[in-house]
Order: sequence, then structure tokens, then C-alpha cells
Amino acid sequence: MSELERPGILPCQSIDALIAEGAIAAETAFEPDQVQPASLDLRLGARVWRVRASFLPGEGRKVAGRIAEVAMHELDLIKGAVLERGCVYIAELQERLALPPGVSARANPKSSTGRVDVFVRLLSDGGAFDDVVEGYHGPTYIEIAPQTFSVLVRRGTRLNQLRLKRGAPQRLRVESVGVDLSDGIAGFRARRHAPVVDLDREDGHDPRHYWEPLVPRDGQLLLDPGEFYILASKQAVEIPVEEAAEMTPIDPSVGEFRVHYAGFFDPGFGTDEAHGKGSRGVLEVRSHETPFILEDGQTVARLVYEPLTDRPTRLYGDLGSHYQRQGLKLSKHFRAWGD
Repeated sequence: MSELERPGILPCQSIDALIAEGAIAAETAFEPDQVQPASLDLRLGARVWRVRASFLPGEGRKVAGRIAEVAMHELDLIKGAVLERGCVYIAELQERLALPPGVSARANPKSSTGRVDVFVRLLSDGGAFDDVVEGYHGPTYIEIAPQTFSVLVRRGTRLNQLRLKRGAPQRLRVESVGVDLSDGIAGFRARRHAPVVDLDREDGHDPRHYWEPLVPRDGQLLLDPGEFYILASKQAVEIPVEEAAEMTPIDPSVGEFRVHYAGFFDPGFGTDEAHGKGSRGVLEVRSHETPFILEDGQTVARLVYEPLTDRPTRLYGDLGSHYQRQGLKLSKHFRAWGD
């Protein structure tokens, strides 16, 4: 079966081909590192609107029309703007889609976005959150809701990423992800009333102003309702080079908490071939309405693996990565703990 017929996640060379054909277009030239091994980083456009509430456009309706109904004010992202915690925004994305028949897409927050507790979802005309239907032609938007930190963004800031899919690939397997609450610093809890986080400034923030380190007792950690935690997986995560994975929240029946953001893992993450053996998954965790005791090794998420249509010509980390070979690690915006 040829690549054009095989169901699966599209690798980077197929994404490059869609860009060359005009199936994915943008207001400005694509950047060299924008296409990842099995996903495409999306960039903020020039305008963002503070809105009264989140919404879905509804079948047959356009996002732009709904924005006009719920917008409170407009901000200019060319100059940069602070998005306040506790508020909801809708921004234009630079990328526009004209997907060919048989190709659909799904978006997720980038790792760095989830790790600063910024909730984001893709919007497309007439569509559902994050899922873009087969053959969609039209603009893309992003809903942005900072939960813990207010953030500074600009035109070109990358908050989410798009994974393109041909057909309906089968799930290869689902693996449980446990949490590591062994000795030493096992996680971080976000501080309230912290300074603004500049989402385009790497290694530029003192983590002590934003995070409190956590040392478990007897392999246990008490999660307080409404607090945001960064933890690490107990086991190493490895994504084979012809597969991709998505982290999904656990079934609510497992406990009164959840991994706050789903996330994509690209081919090569944590593999010997990509020099990442031993990489852990970083987990963004919230408790629900009641305090909850989390125990070492307890399942907090699932990894769902799907095939690629073909082996990617680039692997995770080939263009540089802050997160290959990672253990417990804050987002790229913060200096290493203790520096």
C-alpha cells in the first residue's frame, strides 16, 4: 500500500508537500523549524479579542461572525499584548487550510503552553474544538485562556500545533502513564500572583518567582483543589520513529484529578536513535473540587499510539529541543531550578 493510500499521521515531508501545494498557507513565510516530525506549529496573527465567554461557532457559522457577537475589545499583537489570567481571548492564526479530500487535522497545545497553564483550543468555521474536518477550507483561530499566569504574546507566538491525518488510522496500543513521587523534588506547584510570563523569552524567568518545589512524604503528594502542578512520569516514554502518540486524560473514575492538557509526542521522542533514551513525560495536573492524595506510580494519563503514513525524514530533536532527554522540567521560559 502506498503512502497516499495508507491511513495514518502525516510525517514532516508530507506536511512540507501540503505547504508547497498551497493546502496550508500563511500570512507570512513559514519558518524553518515550524514543521515538526509529525506536526505543524501554528502562529498567532495580528489581532486578538477579549471575549465574554468561550463559544463554538455552530454548524454553518463562521468564527469571525461569532467574535463580533461576544467581543469586548480588540488588542494589537504586532505591538504585543498581555493576556490576563482568568480571561478568555480569541486570536487569529496566521495559517489557513485548504485540506485535500481524505485529510483531516487535530490540534493540541504545545508542551511549553501547557506547562505555564495556558488553556488553548483551535477553532475553525463550523467545527468542533481542536478537530478540523476532512477537506476543510478556511481560516483558523485559537481560544486562549491563561489560568495561573498572565502572559505576554505577539504576532508569531506559537501556542498550539496541528497534526494532520489521512483516513482513520487504527490505534496501535494504549499505555498507562504513572507519576513519579519518589525522593527529592518530585514536582512544582505554581505560585499565585506571579509576574507576567513572556512566552517568546526562553530561559529568561527566575523559576522561584513562579514555582514552589514539592517534596513528597512517603511517596505521596496532597493535591489542593484549584492548584496547578508540574510532575513527571514514573516510566520513560519512547515514541518509535514510525509512530506518533497523544497523551489523553485519565478516566474520571480513576480519581478526583486530571492531567490538565492533552499533548502530542512526535516520532523519535525518547528513542536511542534520536539520542533521547530515558526521556520522561512531563505532566500538568489539577485536582478537582476536593483535596486528593496522589501516590507514587499512580496512573494519571494514557498514551495513545497511532501509525505514521511513512517514516519521517526528521526525528524529534533534530531541529533542537528543550525537552529531549528531559526528566522533571519546567517550560523553556524558565531557567533551570537552582541556577
